[in-house]
Amino acid sequence: MTRPPFDEVTERDLAIVSAQLGRPARNVVGIAARCVCGAPTVVATSPRLADGTPFPTFYYLSHPGATAAMSFLEAAQLMVECTELLASDDDVRAAYEQAHREYLADRARFGAVPEVDGISAGGMPTRVKCLHALAAQSLAAGPGLNPIGDLALERSSWSPDVCRCPDYGVDAE
Repeated sequence: MTRPPFDEVTERDLAIVSAQLGRPARNVVGIAARCVCGAPTVVATSPRLADGTPFPTFYYLSHPGATAAMSFLEAAQLMVECTELLASDDDVRAAYEQAHREYLADRARFGAVPEVDGISAGGMPTRVKCLHALAAQSLAAGPGLNPIGDLALERSSWSPDVCRCPDYGVDAE
């Protein structure tokens, strides 16, 4: 299982994540999922940034291909379909609520932040707001925890099993 505790974050990981995001990586506490080539795909971020800002998005999708694929699905209105699914399917709704609780528990291992207490990501537990965050949790936890994140990944043109990483310009360790 790749959920906390995570492998130690290397300088190379941080350099790749910074290249992926186009800005310096902030407060990464773990690499929660990786491409088959080893490059980070999902980072776990401290629930409180170094400057004191609360940061509820514990699982953060960093891979540019995955991010683009989730953006495409959002533009194609998959979130509307998923919200309707939550309203009509008791099993999906219950699993989504459990994914919310697991997200909170994973983040809590890295500190309590009262300002975001009970707030997870992606609209959980009652709506679908951000496929990026939901797919990130699915990639971190593996299939079967977050039904909406799993659905987004299934519908996606991107796969964690096929490396399409660009050259990040980072030397191997």
